[in-house]
Amino acid sequence: MAPETSSPSWRLSFPHVVVATITSFLFGYHIGVVNEPLESISVDLGFSGNALAEGLVVSTCLGGAFVGSLLSGWIADGVGRRRAFQLCALPMIIGASMSASTKNLAGMLLGRLFVGTGMGLGPPVASLYVTEVSPAFVRGTYGSLIQIATCLGLIGALFIGIPVKEIAGWWRICFWMSTIPAAILFVAVIFCAESPHWLYKKGRTEEAETAFEKLLGASHVKYAMAELSKSDRGGDSDTVKMSELLYGRHFRVVFIGSTLFALQQLSGINAVFYFSSTVFKSAGVPSTLANVFIGIANLTGSVIAMVLMDKLGRRVLLLWSFFGMAISMALQVTAASSYISGSGALYLSVGGMLMFVFTFALGAGPVPGLLLPEIFPSRIRAKAMAVCMSVHWAINFFVGLLFLQLLEQLGRQLLYSIFTTFCLVAVMFVKRNVVETKGKSLQEIEIALLPQD
Repeated sequence: MAPETSSPSWRLSFPHVVVATITSFLFGYHIGVVNEPLESISVDLGFSGNALAEGLVVSTCLGGAFVGSLLSGWIADGVGRRRAFQLCALPMIIGASMSASTKNLAGMLLGRLFVGTGMGLGPPVASLYVTEVSPAFVRGTYGSLIQIATCLGLIGALFIGIPVKEIAGWWRICFWMSTIPAAILFVAVIFCAESPHWLYKKGRTEEAETAFEKLLGASHVKYAMAELSKSDRGGDSDTVKMSELLYGRHFRVVFIGSTLFALQQLSGINAVFYFSSTVFKSAGVPSTLANVFIGIANLTGSVIAMVLMDKLGRRVLLLWSFFGMAISMALQVTAASSYISGSGALYLSVGGMLMFVFTFALGAGPVPGLLLPEIFPSRIRAKAMAVCMSVHWAINFFVGLLFLQLLEQLGRQLLYSIFTTFCLVAVMFVKRNVVETKGKSLQEIEIALLPQD
């Protein structure tokens, strides 16, 4: 049992993790892809000026994502993590091709629905896979790569969208481009190791050993298998009932997970993403430049989070991140108030917005997706992730749908005050309910958290 004193090399598992993060890149790309081109899409497909139709182009995707993420746990447990990645790539290739070649709104929406399904399926499976194949000492760093890939996808979509005003029909190219990374994902996954946790749960012990050898190196296989055998073995693994997650002995961890995702969305982050260009426009900053600034703030925060995740730990980052977001929102409330006018208010609102995105990327963005697969016992991990991600998508959908109406009815000051309150609630919630998981093996976390029967 000697080898566990030295950590396995991170180089072996790294390529597998990179392939998994392609799903997050695609996720970011598809969130950003209609941002700039929406106007020219609406003109070309003949629904210009129809606010409902424009809203649907964005929301249909989120609706599809809700369905995809609900099914993700059952798919990942049923066919394995690798096949699940391929099933995520397929609708993304089909959907993007449909949107790229459509002549009418219906075709666009159907394409967005397909893409959405893949978008919903990808991230929970990526979080699961990355958590299960990473050595404990770099698990936080690898988890942050998911967030970084999402940022790069967003930035990529914005850059590819730049010529959209000049070149007629360029938006079709924006959709076609996304089929390339999806195809790469489909093929590359074939060469990746399957999750040893899944193989072990299915009783395929020898294959699990082979997978560990690929991921950690031969000298660490014995120890990794010994650790794995401490956790809840399958057998009854396939009969995780919904009732067990919603009011059984696992209710508490599922509740913590869902609430974290709910608070992450209710903090107003996607409202800020959907709406940033309008705030910057009022400050006289062109929208492309605004998006670049937001992309830089997001990426910088994510890179810093990656460095700190395994040093400071998840809980500290979450606490300070939500706290920083509350302060940034409070700055925007101040900017919207009548006490400050003119350029001061503009500086405050732009600065507050960039600081909000930056502090979000430090913790509230990357941590929930990494922390949840860590705190869920392996028996329920995939399905519990699916439930929590569905909460995330449902709230995201309604925030996207209602944000502009709420803004008109409540005004900026009140709406941003509500967001500030949610950030402060999140600080209290994390303080009371979230445990630190850095550097512990998944089995140690599971044993520490499981309710004593």
